[in-house]
Amino acid sequence: MSIQNTNLKDYFPMIRERSVIQNEITQSPIMASIFSNWEKEKQDLFLDICSGARGAKMLYDCFFKEILSPEHVPERLSSLLSELLGKKVTVKQVLPNDSERIADELSLVITDIVVELEDGTIANVEVQKIGYAFPGERASCYTADLLLRQYKRVRDERRDKFSYKDFAPVYTIIIMEKSPHIFSEFPDEYKHYIYGTSDTGIKLNLLENIIFVNVDIFLNKLHNDGINTKLEAWLTFLGCDEPAYIVELIKKYPEFKPLYSHLYDMCRNIEGVMNMFSKELQLMDRNTVKYMIDEYQEKLDTVKEELNSTTEQLNSTTEQLNSTTEQLNSTKEQLDTAQTTITEKDDQIADLNSVIAKLQKELDDLKNTK
Repeated sequence: MSIQNTNLKDYFPMIRERSVIQNEITQSPIMASIFSNWEKEKQDLFLDICSGARGAKMLYDCFFKEILSPEHVPERLSSLLSELLGKKVTVKQVLPNDSERIADELSLVITDIVVELEDGTIANVEVQKIGYAFPGERASCYTADLLLRQYKRVRDERRDKFSYKDFAPVYTIIIMEKSPHIFSEFPDEYKHYIYGTSDTGIKLNLLENIIFVNVDIFLNKLHNDGINTKLEAWLTFLGCDEPAYIVELIKKYPEFKPLYSHLYDMCRNIEGVMNMFSKELQLMDRNTVKYMIDEYQEKLDTVKEELNSTTEQLNSTTEQLNSTTEQLNSTKEQLDTAQTTITEKDDQIADLNSVIAKLQKELDDLKNTK
């Protein structure tokens, strides 16, 4: 598919021409000031999005929270969760996200929403621009946090009637635009559903569920295979900004067209979108710094591990060398002892030869006398 041959303005008539948008920015001192502070690449990106030359990635915080707001349009997040969980679910309410975040303030998290579903299930939907290092350990911690929050709430509500059967499953759903390296080992898998199982086959109602969604890996697949399922439609909506694929999406799944219309209605308020976009750029810069810190720390840890391994090998070699030296010294001592013994035997043999020679002479003398 070719991006150049597709303009989203053909499908969304509310989109304005690039020149009109530029003119509006120029005539406003506030917008002109904001716009001039952006790099040329960011200026072109903003104009491309607002003019329909390219789509918008809904994983941008400002767009995700507006288009998928569980308070105002819960049916949209319900649809996404239904595809991720593999069953029909409905968002009942948004829960306060009062868990203590383990990460520092330079968080790579773009969006973090906790919702309760109609069946009591609790889902934490987290969008990461760049995936964290140690994704498994981190997801386990936040899943445990969800369970603990539910435990406290159920215990307070039920009091004397408290029972563990009152607990509902919890889901930690992590959507990553750029995945950590470990996920690249599975280039054909863009969704990893992790839950507790037994090696014996016993069925226990374990409550922890973790889902990793790798948008970057999906996009590689999209370019080869196109859009074939509703989940793939959602991931295209979230992560793809190529107009040709957006057009394919709204043709195969027309229910996504109102979501894009919502976005382009937003884009008519240029100043409002510019302010949101500015915050997004700041967040992206912060994310890049945090990612570089994590990346260099990971490299440093690897170098330390290699150094420790080399040191262990050196220590082992030294121990072997010391052991060999001890063996050599022991062997040398044995050789020295043997040499001393040989020398003593030689002296004894020489003495015996001397005695024998003396006796032989006396014997010869006796024979001559007779």
